[in-house]
Amino acid sequence: MDKDTKQALEIIKRGSDEIIPEDAFKKLLTSKKKLTVKAGFDPTSADLHLGHTVLINKLKAFQDLGHTVIFLIGDFTGLIGDPSGVNETRPNIDEKKLAENSKTYADQVFKILDKKKTKIKFNSSWFTKMKPDEFIKLSSIMTVARMLERDDFKKRYENNKPISLHEFLYPLVQGYDSYALEADIELGGTDQKFNLLVGREVQKYYGQNEQVIITVPLLEGLDGVKKMSKSLNNYIALNDKPNEMFGKIMSISDDLMWRYFDLLSFRSNDEIDLFKDQVKNGDNPMIFKKKLATEIVERFYDKKTSENAEKAFTNVFSSKLEPNEVPVFEINETSGISIVELLTHKDLGNKFIQSKSECRRLIKQSGIKMNKIKVENPDLLINLGEENYFQIGKRKHIRIKLVS
Repeated sequence: MDKDTKQALEIIKRGSDEIIPEDAFKKLLTSKKKLTVKAGFDPTSADLHLGHTVLINKLKAFQDLGHTVIFLIGDFTGLIGDPSGVNETRPNIDEKKLAENSKTYADQVFKILDKKKTKIKFNSSWFTKMKPDEFIKLSSIMTVARMLERDDFKKRYENNKPISLHEFLYPLVQGYDSYALEADIELGGTDQKFNLLVGREVQKYYGQNEQVIITVPLLEGLDGVKKMSKSLNNYIALNDKPNEMFGKIMSISDDLMWRYFDLLSFRSNDEIDLFKDQVKNGDNPMIFKKKLATEIVERFYDKKTSENAEKAFTNVFSSKLEPNEVPVFEINETSGISIVELLTHKDLGNKFIQSKSECRRLIKQSGIKMNKIKVENPDLLINLGEENYFQIGKRKHIRIKLVS
């Protein structure tokens, strides 16, 4: 293996969980062939988030190495619903909503991938043309027993939880995507391993070379426990405003910060190891968390914007500020809400007050001011359209505008 191939292997292995089979992957790299690399995303929500970028960054690595990258939008598989990692049947999603989300995905992904070098595909383009007998043929590739080897199906079956027949189709349909695209490599999260392996079986069945599969870890959300997910409201969206994105990253725990460095940062392993050593030797972890936040905001916006986001974050926790120097957060609601609900709103990410009980305690202790006046009533109503300046304790400042 020559120097360039070894370097390519090192780049791809960084942050990957498994490469199956690794020997076949090394042969592909050694062949100097321009590889077709595929990753699929079901447009079940409008926002891509940083959890998705672990996979997209790996696509970018292949793209930078000169290979053909396919960003596959699962507008057909989205109708089925991916059963991976869930303990019950997913609800059906409206086709119109899937189509709307698909458009946003195509726009957002080019914040990372090179638009001129990226192929965007929709799996509805071949499945809507598939004849019933072809679908039956595809379904015959796998047995029910083989499907029940899958961990999430097995648990549901043993616990007498229903498994709908259409859920068995999902791995086969995803596998057929690899055949339709003649994929040399497919990328997916660790929860996708079963589906990716089925792709190899489908390709083999149709007489095509079996793809190499590469899995990447699932990124924990802001809570540091469950995987990043919009449904769990623990996510950082690619479309978040710069100050909001910066603030959310700063809200993660010091331990989780290193996980984010490993999976999201483009810094070298040596540099990240140096940061870890500096923290062990007494440096404040916040110094390095700001470096991480600045890097990520700059990636999706620009250097000047990331610098302004850092200044805005610093100002929020400064003790010497005028109201007009404090960044504004917009909170979306359909009607007015109490000051307690406002200051503990999920969109603030627990950066200011951890809970409603803490907020009430601070009000009782005269620890919260609104527009420089002490708040005494925890039921004080904040109306839609209002923008107010809050001081929480001595060092936390925020302006909030309630909008519909």
